[in-house]
Amino acid sequence: MSDRVKAAVFGTGSWGTAFAMVLADAGCEVTLWARRAEVAEAVNTTGTNPDYLPGIELPDSVRATTDPAEAAAGADFTVLTIPSQTLRGNLAEWVPLLAPGTVLVSLMKGVELGTAKRMSEVIEEVAKVSADRVAVVTGPNLAKEIAQRRPAAAVVACRDEAVARRLQSACHTPYFRPYTNTDVVGCELGGAVKNVIGLAVGIADGMGLGDNAKGSLITRGLAETTRLGLAMGADPMTFSGLAGLGDLVATCSSPLSRNHTFGTNLGRGMTLEETIAVTKQTAEGVKSCESVLDLARRHGVDMPITETVVGIVHEGKPPVVALKELMSRSAKPERH
Repeated sequence: MSDRVKAAVFGTGSWGTAFAMVLADAGCEVTLWARRAEVAEAVNTTGTNPDYLPGIELPDSVRATTDPAEAAAGADFTVLTIPSQTLRGNLAEWVPLLAPGTVLVSLMKGVELGTAKRMSEVIEEVAKVSADRVAVVTGPNLAKEIAQRRPAAAVVACRDEAVARRLQSACHTPYFRPYTNTDVVGCELGGAVKNVIGLAVGIADGMGLGDNAKGSLITRGLAETTRLGLAMGADPMTFSGLAGLGDLVATCSSPLSRNHTFGTNLGRGMTLEETIAVTKQTAEGVKSCESVLDLARRHGVDMPITETVVGIVHEGKPPVVALKELMSRSAKPERH
């Protein structure tokens, strides 16, 4: 790549660090912003992030800093990969430091509590930028496998296709294959709702309900995601692609998925507090299930699986009771 592309990655969790590797392997110069000095120091002195991706060697072109101004300086792409409910407050502090014309890239799969806004909407609002300066990376992207450079595909979505193509070029490697899409709404919804369905499937697995139940939940979960997407103006085809079905299948079938693991612990009978205590990283669906349900109600969309997850996670409903209620709903045509 001529005139090396510069990227800033705000957040050194497992996905932020793995995506920094992807960018570096694609030829970019990458600066990671770390909240904790010991993480930045480990990246710079050992070339690893022992807290989140132990044993994975980072490319030489990845360095880290705790200074957000240093990270942001001159970045062509500013990648945001922090817990979605902390985005608004953090981004407000970083906005004055952002390089002029930088493209803001969201790796976050959540919906903001209270406002029911998608992450790209929060970015546009807080950074006061137009939609063609905001892009989203989503798809079946379990961080550990990508950090091991195992094959994966993804979607880079932006309303401006030229910007999506620029980002596609900046993160295309022999093991990471990004496709472009201009349906930002559909791509973000696919990523946010699959975490909620991942919790549901995890709960079912924890209860020992079997593979028929898993297949049914994945399929009906995709149906309710698509219903919400249509009500919000998304392209229905997006949900049969990588941002929809692809991400949903990976999340619902992998022990590497935080949401699935969180749900499994709940299904085995652990309390919410016990499950949170053994979960080291953010399971986005735990908070987002409430904001997704809020979004559904604002658009008049029926999302029974999401409603069931909220009942179990936030209202203390025993999984056995919630399952009984879900299964005894009135019979409907499949295309309901």
